Amino acid sequence: MTPEETVDAFIAALEHKDLDAAVALVSDDCEYDNVPMGKVHGPAEIRAVLEPMITACATVEWIVHRQAAVGSLVINERLDRFEMPFGWIEMPVAGVFELDDDGKISLWRDYFDLATYRNQLPAN
Repeated sequence: MTPEETVDAFIAALEHKDLDAAVALVSDDCEYDNVPMGKVHGPAEIRAVLEPMITACATVEWIVHRQAAVGSLVINERLDRFEMPFGWIEMPVAGVFELDDDGKISLWRDYFDLATYRNQLPAN
């Protein structure tokens, strides 16, 4: 697969809530930098961050508005949507992905506004 096809497959796996398929596309030392929330490394830590959110959702949609690839770098602009028990959360996201020589995602960095996320959560 090309780097862009790998990123597309990664997004599709997350949309299908298939964490096994998603983490199979990341390298053993992959850095996931969820910019306003912090970094984790490797498939197990990435899965641990994603699993509570993904499994709580009835539906996951990552709508890619624009995407560009140059060599092993893929950048996209997305609207990440999560259907939660209380309603939808929608997050404008800019994503950066780098792939290693084995064709695995070695860097995944998402930029989004944390307040936009928090303002969509139900009041306590």
